[in-house]
This record gives sequence, C-alpha cells and structure tokens, in this order.
Amino acid sequence: MTGTTTTGGAGGGAGGAAWQVPAGLVEGLLGALPPARREVFALRVERWWEDLRSGLAGLHAPDVADDLAARLLRLAAGACARRPDDLHRLDQARTLRPDWFQSPRAVGYAAYTERFAGTLAGVAGRLDHLGELGVTYLHLMPLLRPREGDSDGGYAVADYRAVREDLGDVEDLRALASALRARGTSLVLDLVLNHVAREHAWARAARAGDERYRRYFHVFADRELPDAYERTLPEVFPDFAPGNFTFDEELGGWVWTTFNSFQWDLDWSNPEVLAEFAEVVLFLAELGVEVLRLDAVAFLWKRMGTNCQNQPEVHSVVQVLRALTRIACPAVLLKAEAIVAPDDLVHYLGRGRHHGRVSDLAYHNTLMVQVWSSLAAQDVRLAAQALRALPTVPTTTAWITYARCHDDIGWAVSDADAAAVGLDGHAHRSFLSDWYSGAFEGSTARGLVFQENPATGDRRISGTCADLVGLTAAREALAAGTGDPRARAGLEAEVDAALARHLLAHAVVFAWGGIPVVWSGDEVAAPGDPDWAADPAHAADNRWAHRPRLDERDLAAARDPASVPGRALAGLRHLARTRAGLPHLHASVAADVLEPSDPGVLAFVRRHPLGELLCLFNVTGSWRPFPGHRVEELGLAGAVDALSGEPAPWGGDGQLWLAPWRAVWLHRPVEEVRPPAP
Repeated sequence: MTGTTTTGGAGGGAGGAAWQVPAGLVEGLLGALPPARREVFALRVERWWEDLRSGLAGLHAPDVADDLAARLLRLAAGACARRPDDLHRLDQARTLRPDWFQSPRAVGYAAYTERFAGTLAGVAGRLDHLGELGVTYLHLMPLLRPREGDSDGGYAVADYRAVREDLGDVEDLRALASALRARGTSLVLDLVLNHVAREHAWARAARAGDERYRRYFHVFADRELPDAYERTLPEVFPDFAPGNFTFDEELGGWVWTTFNSFQWDLDWSNPEVLAEFAEVVLFLAELGVEVLRLDAVAFLWKRMGTNCQNQPEVHSVVQVLRALTRIACPAVLLKAEAIVAPDDLVHYLGRGRHHGRVSDLAYHNTLMVQVWSSLAAQDVRLAAQALRALPTVPTTTAWITYARCHDDIGWAVSDADAAAVGLDGHAHRSFLSDWYSGAFEGSTARGLVFQENPATGDRRISGTCADLVGLTAAREALAAGTGDPRARAGLEAEVDAALARHLLAHAVVFAWGGIPVVWSGDEVAAPGDPDWAADPAHAADNRWAHRPRLDERDLAAARDPASVPGRALAGLRHLARTRAGLPHLHASVAADVLEPSDPGVLAFVRRHPLGELLCLFNVTGSWRPFPGHRVEELGLAGAVDALSGEPAPWGGDGQLWLAPWRAVWLHRPVEEVRPPAP
C-alpha cells in the first residue's frame, strides 16, 4: 500500500486539514495475504483514514495524534491479516450492503446467558426458540470475566479477554458466534468503556505503584479536586454508591468511581487507554462478535464544572473506534448505550462534524419512557410532544427500540415537554413512579421502586412488562379462583386487557423502525422473579426482579395457543412477521409523529417511496376515533390493516374506530402502488 492523501471535510479538523496516510506503514503485516485482500485493506484505509485521524485530532495534540494513528493502523492491519475467511467474506457482503442492519426483518432479543440458557453452549440449544421470533440480533448481557462477588451485573470487568468461567470459555464464545452467524443472527456483546473492576490487571498494577497504569485512572492525592468536581456531578446510585470518588488505601489516593467503589473510571485523555481498547475491540471482532454495545459511553470524558457526561470528546472517541472497525472488520457495528436527554442522545448517532461518523445504533430511551407514560395516563399528548421534538438522525443509522431492557426505567420526561402539554414535569414523574409501583389508586402494576433520591424525588422503577401492565396481578387474581361465573368472566377480561397492553407496547416498538428488541421472558409474558434477593451478590439490587430465568414451564405453556404465554408469543411472532413484509419500516425511513386528534390515540406515519404506512395506537380502555379525512389526506382511504389483514376499521360516521388497546398499521399493499410495467 502506498501513501494516499485524503482531503479533510467536515470532520477533517480546523480549516479542513488534509490527513496523510503514512506510506509503507503496514505492508510487512499484510505480506502473507493474497493481493486482493491487501488491495481491499488499502481501499478501506483510503476511505476511513480521515475519520480516524480527524477523530484523534479532537482528542490530542498533532504529534500525539499522528503517533496514535499510526499505532492504530498497525493494529488494524494485524487484525485484518488474522481475520478468518468467513468473517472476511461477511465484511465484504456488508460493505456491499451497508444497510443490512436497517432491514425491517431485523428483530432483536436480549438476555443474561445464565438466565436464558445456563451456559454459552446452552444458548445454542435454544436457537430454534429465537428463530420462531425471527431474531437476527442476539444481545447477551455482560459475559466477559467480572470481579468476584458484586459486579454490578457483570459491568465491573476484570478481564476483557476471558469469559465468565460458569458460562464457558473464549472458544465456546467463538463457536456460538459461528452458530448464530450460520443462522443470519448477529452476536451482540457489551464493551464497558468508562471503567474497569478494581481487580482488573490495570488497576492491580496501579495499586502496586506502577506509574504507567496509575495514569490510566483519575487519581487524586486529596479531596480538593474531587470536591470541586462533585459540585456539578449527579449520583448514579445514591442508595448504595453515594458520591463519585473512593479512597483506596493501596492506591494511596482518591480514585474516580462514578458507579460503584469497585468500578474505577478510566482516564480517556491518556492515549494509552484508547490504544488498549482498540486491541480489545479487534480481539472481540476476531471471535465473531458483530455488534459492540459501548456501555456508559456518555461518561468517558471529564471536565470541571460540568456533569461530565456527553462531552464533545466522547464523540471523537467513538469516531476513532468506528473508523478502526471499518478498516479492520467492517462487518462490526457500534451501539451507543447513552441514556441521556433527547437533545444529547442524537449526537451519539452523529450531529455536525460527527454526522454519520459515530455509532451505528443507539437506544431510543425516549420512546420507551413515552410508551409507559402513555399507557399509565391513557393520554398520548406528552408522547407526541417529546417524540416530535427529537432531531432527525442520519439515515445510515438505526434506533434500538424496546419496551424495556435489563435496567430500571428512569422517567426521562423533560419539564419543557411536560409544560408544553399543560403538565408539571415533577408531578408527572411522581405519578408514573406511583402508578408503576402500584401505589396509585386503581393501578394493578407490580413494579418496584429503585434508587429513590430524597433530594430530587427521583424514583426509578424495576419490573417485567407483565408486572408493569398489570398482567401478573390479573393472572394471580384469576388463579386464585372464584365460583361465580360472572366474577370469573370479569377476571378473564382483566387478563385479556393486560395482555393487550403488553402487545400494544411492543407494537409501538416494532413499528417505530430500527431494531426492535424483546427482553428475555417478555415473549412469554413472564412475571418478575420473586426470589430476586436470594443471591447475596445482588440482594440490594431489585433490577434482578425483571431478569427472571426463562422458565421451561412457560416455554411449554407457550405451545398452547390459548394460554397467556402462548398468546404473548404468538402476538410477538405476528408482529415480527408482519414487520418483515413492510418496506416502510426500513430504519432509514423516519417516523413522523402526527399531532394528536384524540388524546388517547398515538399516530405516526412512515413515508416510503412505495407509499405511506399510518400507525395508530389506542392507549386507552375505550373505543377511540381517528379522523377519516386525515386518512384520506394520506392517500389511505382504501388501506388495509397490515396486522389484521382486514380493511381499515371504518365507522358509519366516516371515522376510523380503534378498539381498546388496539394497534392498527394501515398501508396499501405494495402491488397496489407499484407502477405499471412499461
């Protein structure tokens, strides 16, 4: 490969600087590869070098950036040389079809390995179950070797190159990735970027007095600077990890610990930290991992006087990592785990000079929050306001959408959005916590309050979907039995309504676009784990209530189409199949949220060249209308509901009428809008 010059564009540094690819840098590392492979690598470098170099320019002085860029390029060349033939072919296929992950056929599933199938080998035994759901994206929660004891659910990593011994080993992980790939399913793993466990080799070396590794962390001799930072820092876990700094006797100083005292924040201003993680990324890619979830990415960069979240340098770090993977292993995607305010969130998919240059995927936390808010209030006006306020994201990216995840639900409702629809933000957030913990009169939700903050009144919520929609309570009441047929009929109706809410929440998630992800157990409407506190390692963390083991009894019951697990599974399978046949749900097509005509009906339209898809969701327990003239204005007067296969539910008054808790996806079949053959 010879030296190549690319001219700087929006991301090319101040004044549109040009970045020179160092000539002759990697030829020796690629010499054993066939000429075609060497040429492909050279072309990737030519395409992505500017992104790599300009990203580094946002982090370091020019001489440091130059040296680090050359170092990263050598790492990429070595990784490319070692890349197995089947993964190289996958790289080529995805380079030719860069929108592969945006397909409406994409469906995700997330689980803790041990709770889903026991071990990595056990996961392979449940691939048929995932296949029934159409899963193309499997996220296995933290499985790299954590510290012993409390590890924050695996997010305190002690070794990025080893697997938890109770789950298997690295070769088991490689074998699972290969088995999934053969089925067209991508393996997704967490990459914890912000911190490592106190027991990690870097932290051990720092505690032993090695100055090189001490500089990997934020260490302070006294409380002067930590106290100054604390003035503007929030607390993530105020109940069991107050403050953001911990004194370590062996270290002889205060170390930054945003999350827990045993999770040491890394100093990403040190170029050695980025180089270390570049090697980790390439190691995981070589195993066959196809998506890396960048955990706690918002916290990477520290700046005095701020909340030390969402700093501009964070996006430069991600741009560098993305450019690295595009050069060495372009089949790999990066996903930003950034549970932040909407205005900050869109930057993780690319804004300004980072447009289209950072994460490929990001969690749509706002959508999840607004789904639960709408169901509790039976009012969509706040949801419409918040969702319409979101800036447009690059068409080359995709949202990860979900009804819930492994984490608690924090009520990320802005005061401004609440005020815009006549609500008090604090009062509404309090209402949601009351509703989903069952404290509000009339609520049948079974959620648990997580991390109550007396200073702010913040109360987050834990619970499975079935717990939160009232399905767990309704099933228990029905199981308790009654001899009165009328009373039993009423209880059965409550089960039906709760199950309808469960499926409605997922219908919103599946219709928004991107990759809808189902959390393990929700496909069979599983209740929370009543024994979540039995394990001392997480007895104080009630999020384990909504991480139940996938029960064989529920899977067996799901084979009965009349059972609640069977109806839930059939409902999600139907959503996945219907979604796969609708090109309107390609992630490049935005969801345009309409102004509500009825406070109980959320409406958004997806405008595809093949026609419009109008998605309607009745979040109430009563029949609700949608104006017929709005349907006609969209050219959907004779449209069909894709979910039912029936014509639109017109009433005699010229309006569409939606049954309680019903979703309707209106479209004209593609053959009706396809132009005639010449």
